[in-house]
Amino acid sequence: MLVPPIRPSHFHPLTIAALCAVTLYWPSASHAQDVSTPPGGLNPSPTTWRLTSETLKLPGGEKMGMVAGNLLFDMNEHLRLGVGSYGAVRGERGGFITLGLAGELRQRLSPSWMSHAGLFVGAGGGRGGSSLAGGGLMLRGDVGLTYESAGYGNFGFGVSQVRFPSGVIHSTQPYVLYEYPFYSLLDRGWTAPAGNSEAGPGGMAARAQEFSVVARSYKIPSSVLREDGQPQHGSMQLLGAEWLSYLDDRWFLKLEAEGAMGGQSNGYMQILAGGGYRLPLTRSTALKLHAAAGPAGGGGVDTGGGLLLDAGVALQQNLTRRTALELSLGEVRAPSSSFRAHSVALKLTHQFGLPGVSSSDLVPWSALDGFGAEHLRVRAVSQTYFKAAPQWRANHVDQSVSNLGVQLDYFVTPNWYLTGQGLAAYAGNAGAYMTGQVGAGTQWPLSERWFVEGEALVGAAGGGGLAVGGGLVGQVNAGLGYHLSKSVSLLATAGRINALRGDFKANVAGLALAYQFTGFGQR
Repeated sequence: MLVPPIRPSHFHPLTIAALCAVTLYWPSASHAQDVSTPPGGLNPSPTTWRLTSETLKLPGGEKMGMVAGNLLFDMNEHLRLGVGSYGAVRGERGGFITLGLAGELRQRLSPSWMSHAGLFVGAGGGRGGSSLAGGGLMLRGDVGLTYESAGYGNFGFGVSQVRFPSGVIHSTQPYVLYEYPFYSLLDRGWTAPAGNSEAGPGGMAARAQEFSVVARSYKIPSSVLREDGQPQHGSMQLLGAEWLSYLDDRWFLKLEAEGAMGGQSNGYMQILAGGGYRLPLTRSTALKLHAAAGPAGGGGVDTGGGLLLDAGVALQQNLTRRTALELSLGEVRAPSSSFRAHSVALKLTHQFGLPGVSSSDLVPWSALDGFGAEHLRVRAVSQTYFKAAPQWRANHVDQSVSNLGVQLDYFVTPNWYLTGQGLAAYAGNAGAYMTGQVGAGTQWPLSERWFVEGEALVGAAGGGGLAVGGGLVGQVNAGLGYHLSKSVSLLATAGRINALRGDFKANVAGLALAYQFTGFGQR
């Protein structure tokens, strides 16, 4: 499914997200008030991690190698929806990164072969700024074939077309992909397991997970140069998050995303994936080794083509049964440039377990003895920044900036939640602006369907000429929401975002389409 030319003035990314979600959930959502949790149990949802690689052709004969990571959920046998990120790793555009929403139609051709047609709607940019990406809106369509191997994942290839409608990128190219399929145990809406009070002994095994908030500092040698040839500042501070999923009691896979919040490199971002090994030293202390790689750059940091390699060691100390502190030492290098740094990180980690499902067979409630229902929400978000200070951006100071992204909420209680968001500019001549923030919020009902909420977040931001200083920003939002059903809601927000050490100040108007669902975590 190749993307036809689209006029930016007639297109709004949230429209695509809304159409996908409403098309998917409306048939079941319209009866949500009359639907209870299935009495027998739940069927796991097929889920896929996908990696793709392709090379875009830029003006002037330049080429940019891109890799992408996507997390896709099977809505039915023909439709997948999810989120993804694309980043430069080859060429001269290190730091060119986009975030967005993905959808795909599939059709089985034989027991092992599938055809697929997909659409990605995202935002971002990087090295080259608005000269390449314009406002930052990215559209990618593709068609391809996938071969499902037994036990080794899925392999595929196809043709994609990438367009930045307000920029100059318009490229058609082949791509290759690898998929790792697995199963997730989720239930739509916020429910408690039916019949769990009758759970018998035993139950399903848990797969260990770790989620960490990361504060990192880079010590950068004097020999490292910036994109403009000047010496790189000697340090950089980053803030981000990390997810570890254990394959057994020692080996793990990891994914992390971090952005600069200090050190004169606002706009720098890195998204790294890899793995490692955890060696217990005592019952509460462990040593961890890791290696990872992924796209990185921005903020004037010269990462060459964009590929960053990372390796290190960490000491983890449990504070409670589910909470740990971790001190990590390591080194990062960009193979195609002079950039390298010594890394020191402090991580606050939440340890938990997810049900170890391995097929689509019904999981009875009795097998979930030892797991609690966790209320979660994911939001497809559009936020627009409006000028609130004279020098809030370096250029186009009277023009607003619109951003597209995803926000994930974990409800600790029915009224209080922890939240994290990733956003990137898609309009307003601020291509390459991105922000990642974490925080907390509260939600209170006004009636059966109407509710209000408020939240406060802090994190890293930069790029696109916004005057965020070192990159550390804080944001507060207040919102009014309406439940369309048990699982789908609309939320309008108003707020304020400020740079803590810069001139950037903006009033924020937002609109979100939210999907509420229940996961299951080990007690």
